Amino acid sequence: QVQLVESGGGLVQPGGSLRLSCAASGTIFSIYGMGWYRQAPGKQREMVAIITSNTITRYADSVKGRFTISRDNAKSTVYLQMNDLKPEDTAVYYCNQLETANWGQGTQVTVSS
Repeated sequence: QVQLVESGGGLVQPGGSLRLSCAASGTIFSIYGMGWYRQAPGKQREMVAIITSNTITRYADSVKGRFTISRDNAKSTVYLQMNDLKPEDTAVYYCNQLETANWGQGTQVTVSS
């Protein structure tokens, strides 16, 4: 019974920043990779960033240099720091525990003036 609880979404202006958090429970958090995915209206869900259990990271080309994924195993939490946000970043963002295919509930990020 893995539970992933997300927070930090909201409305920001272009060029602004947000930090998303995903707190996990009911799992041995440290041994699994974690990822952030997003789905914009009318578009396919896409991988945004992943971090493995040994802290190897990968990013979608569209967010490289702007987003940073990190994890705190002591807090069983994965973060996504999003800087220089663009309107095309608007989407529902989902937290995922990779090897177990467990998903969070999703949180809305809207970038608009």
